[in-house]
Amino acid sequence: MQTIGAFDAKTRLSELLERVAKGEVFQITKHGHPVARLVPDLEPDPDRIDRAVDRLKRFHEDMPELPLQEILDARHQDHRY
Repeated sequence: MQTIGAFDAKTRLSELLERVAKGEVFQITKHGHPVARLVPDLEPDPDRIDRAVDRLKRFHEDMPELPLQEILDARHQDHRY
């Protein structure tokens, strides 16, 4: 979370809103004391969710398939008994 003074927040509000829409959070201060937070709206964005799901599917398709036993064996790799 980034901190920004109230005067700067007022003069850069459009820029801050664009950044908040992308997920950033800002703490707004007045005379060095926190007074508010600028946070993204919690309403789900169906288009954004669809894009994220598509990215996850592509990521999954690009992952090599590993046999279950290889995954299970890797759990104890570098463990000392």
